[in-house]
Amino acid sequence: MPRTVLFDFDGVLFRGDSFGVFMRERFGQSLFRRLMLVPALPWMLVTWPISWRLPIRTAVHIGLLGLSERRYTEAAAAFAASLVRRPGQFSRDGLHALRRHQAAGDRVIVVTGCEQTVVRGILDQLGLDELEVLASELKPGLLGMRVKFHNVGRRKLVKLKAAGVVEWQLAYSDSLQDIPMLKPATEAVLVNGTPKVCKRLEKVLGRTITRVDWF
Repeated sequence: MPRTVLFDFDGVLFRGDSFGVFMRERFGQSLFRRLMLVPALPWMLVTWPISWRLPIRTAVHIGLLGLSERRYTEAAAAFAASLVRRPGQFSRDGLHALRRHQAAGDRVIVVTGCEQTVVRGILDQLGLDELEVLASELKPGLLGMRVKFHNVGRRKLVKLKAAGVVEWQLAYSDSLQDIPMLKPATEAVLVNGTPKVCKRLEKVLGRTITRVDWF
């Protein structure tokens, strides 16, 4: 029978933090944005111990300052087209596994903390334009694009429920942050996890998991 299979994106299909690469390039391309970041550094350092999401959100807002929704979409598309041409950015084994599930008739959904427009553009460039994606979202604001929804941790369950996905047979992730997504899966798959992380995950889930090394 066809199964519902969930894939995290960063660390599973992409080597690293895709939206983080996008933001670093935006700061690297603009001295103005780097200078705007300096006054915010004390606030970011103070709030980091409280919640890492607060300084990250601040950096994102500064990096997207002045961007309309149209210009952001154009920037994300240009980044995606550039990224897929760079060698060694993606997990060959991860993409092969995803395509095997598709070929088997499984419903495959990428559930990621990366922003929707960026990850959608990357997957389209990889020829996966029909793949379902549940991702973080931005919204237009007075000063530029702003964070609307950060799809991490338990928030992934919120996205899944809103999409009508109430059960899934497999879930692939490289992070303990995805425990809420891994726990309901019939089979949880840890990608490139150390034995220590694997042991911690099995302790939390209360069962044996599958561990894979992908390159």
